[in-house]
Amino acid sequence: MADEVPGTRTHHEEASLDQLYRDVIFEHYRRPHNKGVIDGAEIVTKGNNPVCGDRVTIYGKLKDGKLDDVRFEGKACAICMASSSMMTDAVRGKSLAEAGAVADKFKAMMRNEVPFEALPEVPDIEALEGVRKFSVRVKCATLAWTTLKNGIVEYEAGRGGASTEVSCTTE
Repeated sequence: MADEVPGTRTHHEEASLDQLYRDVIFEHYRRPHNKGVIDGAEIVTKGNNPVCGDRVTIYGKLKDGKLDDVRFEGKACAICMASSSMMTDAVRGKSLAEAGAVADKFKAMMRNEVPFEALPEVPDIEALEGVRKFSVRVKCATLAWTTLKNGIVEYEAGRGGASTEVSCTTE
């Protein structure tokens, strides 16, 4: 087609990409990475989204100042579970400051405050970009990240290991 703008996608390409992203989200939902409890975790924090009923608990175990193990458990929609799975992959091995910065960046991307870009540690994260079109679903995608950030803040304030809870109504 002579009038196509270079670099743009056709409707068919967009539909194929949307299907691929749905497949990635459902794969993380069906087979989430790092799901489960960590006994003796220094960070234990709960989050919920009362709008849709998503509930997650994030666990973090530190070694040499880094998140050596990060896991989650909960009952939530596919977007929330997939995002939780991706979050654990993104922050494993990072210092608390680095993990907090990654969480802040992801939340800013989901809120359209900064351009969306794939995180090198988790290329699957691109699958969540389309969620930004649906503001009510952004809270589903950011719940685990908000909960992790809250857990880091609590840990750094000397309240780590205590079960804290954050609600996603204002995030």
